[in-house]
Amino acid sequence: MHTARLTLDPAFTIGEVNPRLFGSFVEHLGRCVYTGVFEPGHPSADEAGLRTDVLDLVRELGVTAIRYPGGNFVSGYKWEDSVGPAEDRPRRLDLAWRSTETNRFGLSEYIAFLRKIGPQAEPMMAVNLGTRGVAETLELQEYANHPSGTTLAEQRIAHGDKDPFDIRLWCLGNEMDGPWQTGHKTAEEYGRLAAETARAMRQIDPTVELVACGSSSQSMPTFADWEAKVLAETYDLVDYISLHAYYEPQDGDVDSFLASAVDMESFIENVVATCDHIGAKLKSKKKINLSFDEWNVWYISGWHAIENSGARDWAEAPRLLEDNYSVMDAVVFGSLLIALLRHADRVTVACLAQLVNVIAPILTEPGGPAWRQTTFFPFAQASKHGRGTVLDVRVDSPTYVTAKYGEADLLHATAVRADDGTVTVFAVNRSRTEALPLHIGLTGLGLTSVVEHSVLADADPDARNTLADPERVAPHPAEGTVLADGALTATLEPLSWNMIRLA
Repeated sequence: MHTARLTLDPAFTIGEVNPRLFGSFVEHLGRCVYTGVFEPGHPSADEAGLRTDVLDLVRELGVTAIRYPGGNFVSGYKWEDSVGPAEDRPRRLDLAWRSTETNRFGLSEYIAFLRKIGPQAEPMMAVNLGTRGVAETLELQEYANHPSGTTLAEQRIAHGDKDPFDIRLWCLGNEMDGPWQTGHKTAEEYGRLAAETARAMRQIDPTVELVACGSSSQSMPTFADWEAKVLAETYDLVDYISLHAYYEPQDGDVDSFLASAVDMESFIENVVATCDHIGAKLKSKKKINLSFDEWNVWYISGWHAIENSGARDWAEAPRLLEDNYSVMDAVVFGSLLIALLRHADRVTVACLAQLVNVIAPILTEPGGPAWRQTTFFPFAQASKHGRGTVLDVRVDSPTYVTAKYGEADLLHATAVRADDGTVTVFAVNRSRTEALPLHIGLTGLGLTSVVEHSVLADADPDARNTLADPERVAPHPAEGTVLADGALTATLEPLSWNMIRLA
C-alpha cells in the first residue's frame, strides 16, 4: 500500500468549529422519548421520570443543540397538547409514524431534559408549518420565551416554569419538499409561508435564529431549484438552510457505502453554491449558513419493509428504526463527521439523528440497561477534541474505484487546532483489507509529542454492541505512531476510524 500524505500548517485554515456542529435530535418517534430519555418507574429514573443512566451517556457523548420535536412528527404537532399537567394532556394520532402520542413528555419536559444535561445543551425548536402556520408559531414563541405579563407567558408560569425557555434557534418546518410530509408544499408555497412566519417571529424578537427547510436529500428531483426558490423569498429573513442525508449500503455495494462522505461533501458544496448564487442575485453581502440538522447511517430499506407491513398501526412508542450499528457503520459515520468538520466555515449547525434508540448512538431496554453503540465513540471523540480551528487538509492518498462515486481516496481526514495549540487529526481508512501508512508533515505548529492514537476497528467488521454484549466494541490504542523531525508517521488499520492527538 502506498503511503497517504498530508501537511498541516497554521497559515491554512477552513474556519472555527461552532459547538452546534455537535448537535443531536430527539423526535417523538418510536422509543426515542418513551423508554429512551423518559421512563418513569425505571430504576434510574429521577423525580421527573428522566433516565439518569441515559443522561450520563448523553453528557459523555457531548451533544450540544438538540432539535425537537421532529422531524416528520412536527408537521402534525399541536404544541398546546404538550403543556400543562401531564394527566390532562390529550392522546393523539401521530400520522407521521402511525403511532399514538400520549404527550406525557412535552415542551417543559424537553427543556428540563436539556437543563439536566448541562449548559452545553441548547434548545433547537421546530415549528409546524405543515398543518399549522404563523399564528400558532407566534403563540408557541410567546409561551416559551416571553418573561411574563401576557396570557400565554402567565400560562407557562402557572404550569410551573417561571423562567422563560429562551429558545434562540428555530426550524421553520421540516422536509416540506417531501410528498410524505403532512402538509407538503411546493417551493413557492413553502417559501412564502416561511417568509411570513420569519417576519412575524422577528417582530416578537429580532434576534432569533431561523432555519429554512432545504431539500430532504440531494437526490430529490427538486433539489437546488427548491433551495433557490425558498431563498428567493426568505434570504434576508433567515440565517440557515437545512440539509438532511442518510446513508446505507445499497444492493450490497459496500465500497460505495464506505465513500458516502463523497456525496455528503458534494451536497454541502452544491447547497453553498446555490445560497451564494441567490445572494449574488439579490446583491446581498449576507451569507446563509448551513444547518445539517439530520444526518446518520440509516438502513432505510429495512424501515420501508416495516412501513408497508401494517405492524406499526397506532401503537404507543413502538420499536421503530432501532438499527444496531457495526464497526463498518461506525467508520462511515466517522467519515461523515469528518465531512462536516471539513466544511465548518459554512456548516455551523448539525444534528445527529437521533439521540436514543431511533438510529441512535445510545440504546436502551425498557426497565433495563442503556449502552453505547459503535457510532457513539467517533461522535464523543470529535465533540470533545474537535473544538477550535479546522486546518485545511489536502490529502494525497491511494484511491479505489466505487460504483456510485467513481474514484475515491482511501484516506479521509481532517485536523482541528485547539486554542491551547494542540492538534487533533481525525482519519478514516476506507480499505477493507489493507493497513494504510500515513505521513503528516507539520509546519509551524510547535508540536513535539503524540498524546494519543485511538482506533476503532475490529477483525470482524460486523461486530456490534448488543444487550447481550454491550462492550464488545470499543476504541483501542494504536502502536507505532511516531512524531519526529517535523513529521508524524502512523499506520491506520484496515477499515478504521482514528483519532490522533498531538501536543
